[in-house]
Amino acid sequence: MPTVLRVALPLPLPTLFDYLPPAVGEAQAGSRVLVPFGRGKLVGIVVTPDAEAAVDGHRLKQAVRLLDATALLDPELMRTLAWAADYWLGAPGEAYANALPLALREPRPLPAIDEEYWSLSVAGHSARDAGSRRGGSLALLAALADGPLSAQQLTARLPGWRAAARRLSGTGLLERSERPPAERIRPASLAPPLSAEQQLAVAAVGDRLGTYQPFLLDGVTGSGKTEVYLALIEQVLAQGRQALLLVPEIGLAPQTVHRLRERLGVLVEVLHSGLSEGDRARAWLRARSGRARVILGTRSAVFTPLPQAGLIIVDEEHDSAYKQQEGFRYHARDLALVRARALGVPVLLGSGTPSLESLANAESGRYRTLHLRARPGATRPPQVQIIDMRAQRLEHGLSPALLAAVAQTLARGEQVLVFRNRRGYAPVLLCHGCGWHAECPRCERPLTLHAGRRQLVCHHCDFRQRMPAACPGCGAGDLKPQGQGTERLEEALVARFPQVPVLRVDRETTRRRDSFEQLLDSLKDDQPAILVGTQMLAKGHDLPNLTLVAIVSVDEGLHSVDFRAGERLAQLVVQVAGRAGRARKPGLVLLQTHQPDHPLLRGLLAHGYAAAARELLAERRQIQLPPCSHQVLLRADAPQRAQVDAFLASAHAALPDGGPLQIAGPMPAPMPLRAGRHRGQLLLEAASRHSLHGILRTWQLQLAALPSARRVRWSLDVDPIDLY
Repeated sequence: MPTVLRVALPLPLPTLFDYLPPAVGEAQAGSRVLVPFGRGKLVGIVVTPDAEAAVDGHRLKQAVRLLDATALLDPELMRTLAWAADYWLGAPGEAYANALPLALREPRPLPAIDEEYWSLSVAGHSARDAGSRRGGSLALLAALADGPLSAQQLTARLPGWRAAARRLSGTGLLERSERPPAERIRPASLAPPLSAEQQLAVAAVGDRLGTYQPFLLDGVTGSGKTEVYLALIEQVLAQGRQALLLVPEIGLAPQTVHRLRERLGVLVEVLHSGLSEGDRARAWLRARSGRARVILGTRSAVFTPLPQAGLIIVDEEHDSAYKQQEGFRYHARDLALVRARALGVPVLLGSGTPSLESLANAESGRYRTLHLRARPGATRPPQVQIIDMRAQRLEHGLSPALLAAVAQTLARGEQVLVFRNRRGYAPVLLCHGCGWHAECPRCERPLTLHAGRRQLVCHHCDFRQRMPAACPGCGAGDLKPQGQGTERLEEALVARFPQVPVLRVDRETTRRRDSFEQLLDSLKDDQPAILVGTQMLAKGHDLPNLTLVAIVSVDEGLHSVDFRAGERLAQLVVQVAGRAGRARKPGLVLLQTHQPDHPLLRGLLAHGYAAAARELLAERRQIQLPPCSHQVLLRADAPQRAQVDAFLASAHAALPDGGPLQIAGPMPAPMPLRAGRHRGQLLLEAASRHSLHGILRTWQLQLAALPSARRVRWSLDVDPIDLY
């Protein structure tokens, strides 16, 4: 049998593909290669360059061409990706493709990694002087009037500048060039003095640089976790090594990268989906070359090559955004631990509300816990009060006590955050005449009213329709919005406090790439204002004049069928509360609820998150739920319920009899219809991770071979973070 290339292709298939080597070049493991597939061509990753073919050579196709003279993915990343594909039951090709920015999945040469600079041409100076351009084009011409700027500098000054650059360069007004990265002069240290707890944390992690050790940095909100990160990154840079810092959301990246660049004086690369594909590819390649010393990114940045790795940090490690929910369903926090072990470096997991998984690992001795219990410079932790909503006369969901507290805060010239984790105007539009309510025809769930657009929108499948002028059921014109979203709260607060700026921060108001930062930048530190927002505002943002946080309702989290709801509610309350009183002014947090005596709320207020988490962990241990057991969820959906039921029944029958497994289902999903497709699931649980994974790969292959599998869309989710 001939020697062949074994290649991972970006396909949802649990197999690798054999090809004869290309006519020119010698492939290495980790190289990209262009191969024929079906009627087209695909870019794959060579996994084994010298595999023995399982069939005769004349039955194999030859690779079209080798795209890389040297391996693009190093041996550590190749091993980590193979492990990840096996653990999370991913298709190997999808796992390897996830490691590459989209621009590197195309059959094109690698982009140059010198710094990209833009400048005005002679015609550009004339156009700027003539004032013949408007909007983004005019702003870009003005920014470049005093001389060339790098792409990083332009991104910091004018987010979203590339569209204008394409227009202007196309008409000869801009010129693009590349230069080696400029030597940056390290600034005099701008670091504030560290507290005793911060110094202990820095010393503990610093002593383990060069060796694998997981640390859990358990620090109350506002305790200075970022200062610990910065001090450790400075140590890593002094050793000539690289640091990777993961954050859960794009919204946290701009302020973090600003602090990193201001403090460290080195090239800080950013990797997240808000960047252009070319920028992401160049940042990834600079990290691969070792030129980028500090890499900041969201979930997918965990795949960044680190040839000179020194430290991996996962900020807000409890955040569910680290779990990929489609395709290759990896968890970036857990993958960061695997990479740190392979690279032989410490990994620091930071959170003000650690996940129960991390707390259980700390309890068992797998992680070493470091505590930050105090807020440096703050007078005291915010005071938390419960407002009993029972028998209260509410104004758009806001109690008299809450409105009075808002008025008092504004009168002092301070700022308020009104938190409601529901966007739109109202979650239900109801006819008082006949009881009709607007419902999504594809999900059988209420449509949310967005009054500004006069639209009804399904937040599950994005179905949209115009708001009817009269009831479709009885013709009456008395259609009433029921409940409150952020849009309705904004309207009510503008009417109540007309002299004060009211800013709404949710997905509707932050659609543009730079709109989130612009909204926060518009807040003046010394002026009163009201922020109305969803969980986008729950973490990471430092607003020194914000002293009151009002959580409109916590009741949804107290009545969920999800066993993780209590943990998530406790985390959300603490994270949102942590926005109040972060400077020297004292903070106040108000929680509105119809369940003022609920044990979770009372325990959280009386003893804090740590005690509430211990109680929740004890409950999980008693009833053997994760992290005290391990789960795999089989999801299936199809146009007809019978197709889902038949597949899940066959899947259940394919499982081995007896053994350590506990099986729940087949059963409808908690949301049984979504986007016109019927949904069902089968849940597998076991006390031992090893015994559960021992049957999964074989079962996965059996599922793929089932005749009923061709009529459904199905997936396996290892360690699911929700059961929906």
